[in-house]
Amino acid sequence: MKYNPLGRTGLSVSEICLGTMTWGSQNTQAEAFEQMDYALEKGVNFFDTAELYPVTPLSAETYGDTETIIGNWFEARKNRSDVILASKVAGPGRPYIRNGRPMDPAGIVEALDASLKRLKTDYIDLYQVHWPNRGTYHFRNSWSFDAFKQDKEKAKLDIEIILTTLGEAVKAGKVRHIGLSNESAWGTLQYLRLAEDKGLPRVASIQNEYNLLYRPFDLDLAEVAHHEDVGLLPYSPLAAGLLTGKYLNGAVPAGSRGAINGDLGGRLQPLQEPAVAAYAALAAKHGLNLAQMALAFCLTRPFNCSTIIGATSMEQLKTDIGAADLTLSDEVMKGIAQIHREYPMSI
Repeated sequence: MKYNPLGRTGLSVSEICLGTMTWGSQNTQAEAFEQMDYALEKGVNFFDTAELYPVTPLSAETYGDTETIIGNWFEARKNRSDVILASKVAGPGRPYIRNGRPMDPAGIVEALDASLKRLKTDYIDLYQVHWPNRGTYHFRNSWSFDAFKQDKEKAKLDIEIILTTLGEAVKAGKVRHIGLSNESAWGTLQYLRLAEDKGLPRVASIQNEYNLLYRPFDLDLAEVAHHEDVGLLPYSPLAAGLLTGKYLNGAVPAGSRGAINGDLGGRLQPLQEPAVAAYAALAAKHGLNLAQMALAFCLTRPFNCSTIIGATSMEQLKTDIGAADLTLSDEVMKGIAQIHREYPMSI
């Protein structure tokens, strides 16, 4: 397992991160324990969760259950110091989370304290803003995103208030480092500017979606990552399972996220099929597992800090972690580039 620096924090995280968003719905606590045991044994020292999880499906009844499972594992294994733990505070829009209101100081403190209690720990290594108050082009919103509807002064003030509140959490020892998620280049730079101007904590990472079908990070955010040492934590590197090939030809396997969450957050639609089929053919041509090829591609990106995998079975988990041992040939990389040119963004 290779390890990468987490921004300028001084921490080194495994290039593969264990995602947890199915624990408590698709996965039982016992299955989650097995996944964590195996991942740690294979050198994965970085786990990512959120107060929102699980999300298969999202539910007020299961809200927070994933963090509870992780906390129970820490308590049972007595190994909190072996894991670099990331979690997130939810943004606005979920009625059962602080009545759906935008992030504010009281809400962030409430969320953090509740997460710490569920996780049975007194600190979180990387605490992330799950999505911004002002809205985001992620979650399939790029087709309707309109930055000109944002209030300029409110957007800036919002970021300052959030960062100041997180800075207080760092001072209190509840949080060691901070990160962003579903953020833009402009938003990231605002956080960085404020950190420098006001002596507040510096953003260590950005957790955005990134996969063979969705690669906006290659552009402006890649430049930010390079110059500012703010690496990407790619989530949905398999595009919610599309890049396993299991949904090709209209298939929706029983028990899959497609069967539970419908259209996979807008990803499962006809335009993705030709691109997935092309990547599947490329993998087959070179004798590769499609999922491993897709994950190994993320690991080649110079801005990759730690690619977040998620699995509902041990077989899937072993395949995903095994991608760390796969080196893609120049021919495969050229094939990926050709397909990307033909299908630049298909979800």
